[in-house]
This record gives sequence, C-alpha cells and structure tokens, in this order.
Amino acid sequence: MNTLRLGVNIDHVATVRNARGSAYPDPVRAALMAAEAGADGITAHLREDRRHISDRDIDRLMEKLTLPLNFEMAATDEMQQIALRHKPHAVCIVPEKREERTTEGGLEVAREENKLAHFIAPLREAGCRVSIFIAADQRQIDAAHRIGAQVIELHTGAYCDFHYEGKFDERDAELDRMKEMATYAHGLGLEVHAGHGLTYDTVKPVAALPEIVELNIGHFLIGEAIFLGLNDAISEMRRLMNEARAPSEPSAL
Repeated sequence: MNTLRLGVNIDHVATVRNARGSAYPDPVRAALMAAEAGADGITAHLREDRRHISDRDIDRLMEKLTLPLNFEMAATDEMQQIALRHKPHAVCIVPEKREERTTEGGLEVAREENKLAHFIAPLREAGCRVSIFIAADQRQIDAAHRIGAQVIELHTGAYCDFHYEGKFDERDAELDRMKEMATYAHGLGLEVHAGHGLTYDTVKPVAALPEIVELNIGHFLIGEAIFLGLNDAISEMRRLMNEARAPSEPSAL
C-alpha cells in the first residue's frame, strides 16, 4: 500500500492571530513545529479577503520552510500571479466565496473546463504541481484530468458532517463514493489526496483507502493543539493514519 502523507494546514493559527490584530500566534512558527512533529507538507490558503493567511505569511513560508508548501488558492488572476512569483511545490485550486465560513464544497470543474485549463497551464509550466479540490464525482474527475491537473483532492466534508450528525447510512454511502472515485481517478493516472473536516474519529476509514496518498488536515489539529499541544495533536493523527494503513493480521484458523 502507498505511503500516506500528512499535510498540516496552518490557516487557523492565523485566524487566532488576526482576531486580535496582533503578531502572534505566528503561523510560520506553527508550520516549523508541524515539520518537527512529522508533517510531510504544509498547506496554507491565501484567501481573496485575507481573513487568515496574509501575503507576508506566504513570503515567510517560502523563505523558511524545508517541507513542500501546498498553496491553496482561488482561480483568480491575482492568485495566479502570486503563485507564479513564489513557485510553491504545489497549488491547490479551490472554490471560494467571501460569505462562506470555510470551503463549502468541491470546485465545479466541468462547467469551467476551458477557463481552468488556461488558468493552470502557466502554473504547470512554472513547475508547480496542480491539484484540484473536488467532490467525489466522476464528471468532475474526468474534467480535472482533461484540463491537465496532476492531482485531485477529494472533499471529505460531507462524509465528516454525516458522521457528526449521526447520519451513518449517508456517511457510509459517501465513503463508498470516495472509495470508488479514488480508484477511478487513480486509474486515470491522477494522484489522489483528500481533506476537509477530518478528525480523530473520522480519519481512519479515509486513510485506509489505498489510492489516497495524502491527507490535508488543519482546523481540527489547530483546535486540538489548544488541549494537547501541536506536537502531540499531530503525533496522534499520524498514529491513527499509520494504524489505518497497517497490514491486517492474518486470521487464526
């Protein structure tokens, strides 16, 4: 089974900082601590309204990080220019609305296929790995493949919401959809990631899907760090991910 990487999203360290308009807590410090705790990469979403991560944060992450940076961004000219200036390891194209609290769903690729194909071409030419954040939907996966994305990230938010709402039939159906679509995307040659809303309670069934090679987790880890510390919060998530990927014991005869 493929090695499962953990990308730690440090957006909400910046959310806490910005609540007071202060210089702390520092998301770059959190990124460096996450690296020490065993993260394989760092994710940061520079939103149009700069509600958490700032341009200066991205400058400093590019300067100080030794891990790959996954730069989440909307498909706007401004964000494209920022990405082309920095040339991060990866860019993940996500939908974005000013009024939403967090990213509410996957990107509509099929409807915007021509626009997105032209948008990501210069990013690929600059050497960035292009990921598209989408729902577990074959139509969107096919479109992401056609426009030249190298990676898809499956939106796990609905699966997590169903779990915490106690809608276990819907949760299991969504997990089955993710499993089917991860297999389908892998068959097209796409690298498959997943993320959004994952917690200790919900991570293992997703981590067990063999085609998924990376999970991106942020809000829960930053929240859990209040109680455990960031190192222990990340270490526990890593433990659960590894446990989900461990070979099963042969059954006794």
